[in-house]
Amino acid sequence: MFYTSTRDKAVKVTAAQAIAKGISSDGGLFVPAEIPKITLDDIAKISKLDYIGRAKEILKLYLTDFTEEELDMCVNSAYKAGKFSSEKVAPLHKLNDKANILELWRGPTCAFKDMALQILPYLLTVSAGKTLKDTKIVILVATSGDTGKAALEGFKDVPNTEILVFYPVDGVSPMQKLQMTTQEGNNVSVCAIHGNFDDAQSGVKSIFTNKQIEEKFKENNFAFSSANSINWGRLVPQVVYYVSAYCDMVEQGSIKLGEDINIVVPTGNFGNILAAYYAKEMGVPIKKLICASNANNVLTDFLKTGTYDRNRNFYCTSSPSMDILISSNLERLIYILSGYDADKTADYMFALAKHGKYTVDEDIHAKICECFDAGFCDDIATKDTIKEVFENYEYLIDTHTAVAVNVYNAYAKESGDNTPTVIASTANPYKFSASVLSAIETDVKSEDEFSMVEELFAKSKEPVPPQLANLKGKTPRFTRVAAKEDMAQVVFDMLGI
Repeated sequence: MFYTSTRDKAVKVTAAQAIAKGISSDGGLFVPAEIPKITLDDIAKISKLDYIGRAKEILKLYLTDFTEEELDMCVNSAYKAGKFSSEKVAPLHKLNDKANILELWRGPTCAFKDMALQILPYLLTVSAGKTLKDTKIVILVATSGDTGKAALEGFKDVPNTEILVFYPVDGVSPMQKLQMTTQEGNNVSVCAIHGNFDDAQSGVKSIFTNKQIEEKFKENNFAFSSANSINWGRLVPQVVYYVSAYCDMVEQGSIKLGEDINIVVPTGNFGNILAAYYAKEMGVPIKKLICASNANNVLTDFLKTGTYDRNRNFYCTSSPSMDILISSNLERLIYILSGYDADKTADYMFALAKHGKYTVDEDIHAKICECFDAGFCDDIATKDTIKEVFENYEYLIDTHTAVAVNVYNAYAKESGDNTPTVIASTANPYKFSASVLSAIETDVKSEDEFSMVEELFAKSKEPVPPQLANLKGKTPRFTRVAAKEDMAQVVFDMLGI
């Protein structure tokens, strides 16, 4: 299995090279030259395995330059007993006759990013050993909240690595901010920026593709890589949990092998739903992929019209991990649907960079409409959905999951589609205590974050994850706030070069 760039089909690298480098030097994203296939018989066999076994079976199809021993080490280290609060790692919760909640937040930082960022450090270490001898890897991360903490936790004290996370100073929840700024580890650093997530993401990408910075790094035996989903090593583990969810649906009798399911994903950067698309293209019987957005509904508009236009108001919402107007992973989908046309994909991306918008051709949009549906909801509807789910099902969901549930309900009502559905739940509700508490309690008495956590527990009886409860009273280690134009200097300061 080789990988190419979405902007230059002449690029040909191994999985290890793609993971170690993170992003292609032309600014494109690495993608597999072809998508491997699995049959229903394969799914039946995989269904009998635990999550670790399922992960090995899927990942070996993409990481063909990893030995069996290397892959075993990566997967076993990431998902071993005790790392996740469920033996199933990513369990399904049956909400009603049609909707099943895929709980992706059972990991150490209580967000779905753990599903990939617990394994990425191992994948990257193995990859670097194959491709980057005597070089220290510098992980740069832009985050809208959850990726930052999950990456910091995953790479904490990993030998021969340094990690620096940038986050928008006013664009994360108090709990997310505290998780990042109190992070322990000798190789970690965190910096807020004046701006939004798109500014942070664009800044990281520009550092990656700056030739002068690259030369300076080489002189000091450093090399960049990324823990964002622009890195294929971040994205491919996410494919696993959609295959696993289908297996669980079969195993629990919700569907028969071969029957279709729908998948609903709350997403801003398009990586989480793109992983579901890869699962579908591999052969998992998925009928519709339903993209759920908040008020920053650039993806909803694109999927419905074929025009991507980031020239619009940016909203800070109660689902901050989706407060994004430049969805990087959409580039991978466009590349595939264009018939692996790197020139056409590059033209669209250059148009986005220059004009802030592009329109795909009719053929690509027709393929999108065949596979995807989309919707969005604002903060008021998000709040109402949290309350409705709690009162009707005695089940507590966070703001991002609520967006997905709301969009799914609207889709089901409008389309009449009764296909059994998996809804990706991306964060523990206690990561957004203020928003969740105000949704289910009309008279909120608490004013600070941890009083709200206690009040939310008293109201819901949902256990508080100890890794969040233990943040109370911790003093932040990282308090720097920088201009977005100074991000490169922050990197140099961290590394002392």
